[in-house]
Amino acid sequence: MRRNLIIQSSQQGLDIALLENDKLVEFHQDLANKEYVIGDVYLGRVKKILPGLNAAFVDIGFEKQAFLHYHDLGFNFLNVNRFTQTIINKHTAQIKIDNFTDQREINKNGDITSVLKTDQLVVVQIIKEPISTKGHRISTQITLAGRYIVLIPFSNSINVSKRIHERKERKRLLELAEDHKPLNCGMIIRTAAEGIPSRILEQDIDNIHKRWQEIVNNLAEQKTKLLSEFGKATSLLRDMLNETFDSVVVDDRSTYDQLQSYLESISIGKKKILKLHKDSVPPFEVYNVDKQIKSLFGKIVNFGKGAYLILESTEAMHVIDVNSGSKTVKDTSREGNVLNINIEAAEEIARQLRLRDIGGLIVVDFIDMRSSQNQKLLLEKMKELMSNDRAQHSFASISKFGLMEITRERVKPEIKLSISEICPVCKGSGELKPYILIISDIESSIQDIIAEQKIKYFILKVHPFVYAYLTNGFISTRMKWMWKYKIWIDIRSTESLYINSYKILDKKENDLEEI
Repeated sequence: MRRNLIIQSSQQGLDIALLENDKLVEFHQDLANKEYVIGDVYLGRVKKILPGLNAAFVDIGFEKQAFLHYHDLGFNFLNVNRFTQTIINKHTAQIKIDNFTDQREINKNGDITSVLKTDQLVVVQIIKEPISTKGHRISTQITLAGRYIVLIPFSNSINVSKRIHERKERKRLLELAEDHKPLNCGMIIRTAAEGIPSRILEQDIDNIHKRWQEIVNNLAEQKTKLLSEFGKATSLLRDMLNETFDSVVVDDRSTYDQLQSYLESISIGKKKILKLHKDSVPPFEVYNVDKQIKSLFGKIVNFGKGAYLILESTEAMHVIDVNSGSKTVKDTSREGNVLNINIEAAEEIARQLRLRDIGGLIVVDFIDMRSSQNQKLLLEKMKELMSNDRAQHSFASISKFGLMEITRERVKPEIKLSISEICPVCKGSGELKPYILIISDIESSIQDIIAEQKIKYFILKVHPFVYAYLTNGFISTRMKWMWKYKIWIDIRSTESLYINSYKILDKKENDLEEI
């Protein structure tokens, strides 16, 4: 599979497109006026405890207070909290994490009032962007992601990605983690670590541990922001980069330098895939991204031969309706055709969920299938198609009404792009000149031509709607004009003309007047 990351700069910031086999599958925006904060670590102050929600509101310096649920505290919160308070009280970063293991784990079904109080200082990490009226979602379980390793302070568990299947490789990675992990820290070994030499993995662990020390240093100074994540472009590259990447194309020098520095830090050989786009033609146009955006972000999305999806969103859920574009496939004798269309639809739906970053509850109304075996086949195919989706998701069996329910992790607001253009006819007003005035304009032009050029035969080209109006009935408007002005009018229907436009030509089809 060919994978290309295309990054295009604009006055608003960066537009980031991920292409797989030249198809757009992910689209992200890094807006200049909106700081990317997912993964950033802050020193927050508890402002309000909500016993009914088992949660708290925490001030981390944004307009809206962040939301901290009890389940996001982490089992080792008491050790984290004691470590935090000790550093703040002693104003020193020389205190080691190794010594903070004596506190019990909190009850997973406990009460937030038993561990938090108003005005308490807590170290938190942003895990979700604000959605709708809600503020940031935060956690006190800090995770520091590297290219190959995720470090989790105050945890001693070591886990290897389930996508690494080879037993010998899993054993190698586990042993390396056990030998090199910092004391009182847990680890998650990412899929990208498979086959990577030990020295590179050890370097990744060292780099992440330095970031933890940066948090501790800033905590001793009681700074509000303890650690900044990478920019969105670098974060995406870190999470997605693998051997299948063909290129990373950037048209902004500053972003290029940042990505080059990052690629050098993980592997000198990776620098080769980074390319600075210097062409006057924007990269989105060169790689056909603009056209795909305009065809894929509308309410109606076409796929296959005449088939299409209709996507609707509400506050509670997203609804996707699959339409065949043909009544014949709904015939019960064509169950196989229905299955094929539904599978094609599933491919486009899996793509749309990633592309728009749709989260929450998604209900898909596929074309009805009577065969339970085909329904099961469709469900398995949908799971397979979404296996590469980095967002957590789950499925319910297809209901008796033919509906498939999907839940997908909601990390940030759904991407919504305006792909409409201003109508050249109504200029965006949504209103057209009345037919009677359009007809009146044409007749006035005919009068002027007759008076000035004495022509008795001409061709009139108009929009099909106007053509139908002028030729309707035996005594049509055209017939009335011919009798009135003693001329012959050859009216022709032309779809290329706007509804309020027309052309008047002579016998040789030279323009007499063009509006």
